[in-house]
Amino acid sequence: MHDWHWQTWNDLPYLTCSLLEPWRHGFFTQQFSPRSPFEITKVLNPNAEAYRVHQVHGNVVLSPSELDNPSDRENFSQADGLISEKSQQAVWACSADCTPALIGDVKTGNVSAVHAGWRGTSQKIVPLAISKLQSQGSRLEDLRIALGPAISGKIYQVSHQVALEVGASIEPNLTLDQLMNLPNSPILEDSTPGRSRLDVRRVIAIQLGQMGIGSEQIAIAPHCTYQDPTNFFSYRRAKLKKVQWSGIVSR
Repeated sequence: MHDWHWQTWNDLPYLTCSLLEPWRHGFFTQQFSPRSPFEITKVLNPNAEAYRVHQVHGNVVLSPSELDNPSDRENFSQADGLISEKSQQAVWACSADCTPALIGDVKTGNVSAVHAGWRGTSQKIVPLAISKLQSQGSRLEDLRIALGPAISGKIYQVSHQVALEVGASIEPNLTLDQLMNLPNSPILEDSTPGRSRLDVRRVIAIQLGQMGIGSEQIAIAPHCTYQDPTNFFSYRRAKLKKVQWSGIVSR
């Protein structure tokens, strides 16, 4: 098991993961709101250049050189993931129930930050970010992946259609019942007709396993945004468009 640790900056709490120890990183709490990633980067590394995108629940992953105008802090390129290209680049993703995934490569030092909701996960955004890192020379065995605070599977109620769509990303030809009967299935029963419970982080972990990434390379935060109103915004709980940021700095 990988350890998750609470850190503080000016008495404000944020989470780090032992798996990502080689990198300055953090899964920041709602207490940092309304600070932007450009401000929060100073917590991690005052010399790093910060990058973010305008998230649209798709599966596009960009690098800083592919951003329309990296220095524009008002208008951001549309994407849901970022990967670094050189050292001291801080890449960021925001979330409020969706999964923030931070990835690091122990050999190249490159990193990635991904926003993975059910839509992005059904389109395999985390594996796509990894493929993009591979195109820059990363090897699967050198990657470390931390899936941060998100709504937990036992809480996240979705339609059967959504459950099927996401389930198809790991087993394309199964019915919902067959998906639910998989060992340690990410799709759980729900007492409401037409509804299931969906564990998005578990789906991502299965996708990574299918790529050949070992379970020891993956850490899943034991925190549910919905169940921890003290530390995290949850769209499902509060219906407010507020987010927390997660970021990592390349070496």
